[in-house]
Amino acid sequence: MKFQTKSKKVNKAWLHGHINDPYVKMAKRDGYRARAAYKLKEIDEEHKLFKPGQVVIDLGAAPGAWSQYLRRRFAPKEAGIGGAAVGKLNGTIISLDLLECEPIEGVQFIQGDFQDESVLQLLESTLAGRPVDVVVSDMAPNLSGIEGCDAARISGLIELAVDFSQRHLKQDGVLVSKVFHGSGYNELVDLFKSTFKKVKTIKPKASRDRSSETFLIGIGLKAQAIVAADQ
Repeated sequence: MKFQTKSKKVNKAWLHGHINDPYVKMAKRDGYRARAAYKLKEIDEEHKLFKPGQVVIDLGAAPGAWSQYLRRRFAPKEAGIGGAAVGKLNGTIISLDLLECEPIEGVQFIQGDFQDESVLQLLESTLAGRPVDVVVSDMAPNLSGIEGCDAARISGLIELAVDFSQRHLKQDGVLVSKVFHGSGYNELVDLFKSTFKKVKTIKPKASRDRSSETFLIGIGLKAQAIVAADQ
C-alpha cells in the first residue's frame, strides 16, 4: 500500500508539473499536438535548417508535432490554426512512426518500424529517387531500465538514421537526431564526426531539465561517408 501511495503522489506531481509547463500551454495555444514542436523550432531558429521547397524526412514522428512545425515552415503565408498550415505546400515532408499519427494536410505518413527492411524500402520508394535536404529524428525505443540494453537500442536506431542519411541526403544535407547522455553517447558523437563535416550539439530550452536528451546536428556529408542508394 505504501508503494501505491507513493506512486499516486508521483503521478499527481507529474500531472501538476505537466499542466503548468509553459511549453504545454504554448502548444495548446498554438495548436501543436505536443510541446516537442518547440524543440525543433529552437533548433531551426538557431541553425537555420529549414527552407520552403526542401525534402524533409521526419523519423519517429508521432504524434506529429515536428511535422506540424515543418508544415508551417513550408507554407508560412498560409498558416492556419490547429498547428499546421493549410493550402499549398512548398516542399515535401515524409513522416514515419511505429505508432499511428493523425493526418496532417500535405504530409505523407508511413506507419511502420524503421528497423524493418520492408518499411525502409517503402520510405525509399516514396522518395522516388529525390535527394533529401534534412532528416530529423526524434526516435526513441521502449526503454527497459537496463542501461546497457537501452543504450544499445538507442544507438541502433541512431546508427540506422545515420546510414539512411548517408544514402539519401544531399552532400550539404543535415541530420538532426535525439540522443541521450550516458552509455554510448561518446561513440555516437564520434559516429557523427566521422560522417559529417560539422557536428553541433544543442539542448533546447523546451527539453525538460531532468531529461538526459540532447540533439546532435550533422551538417554536410564527408566525401567518404556518402553511400549510393543502389549499392
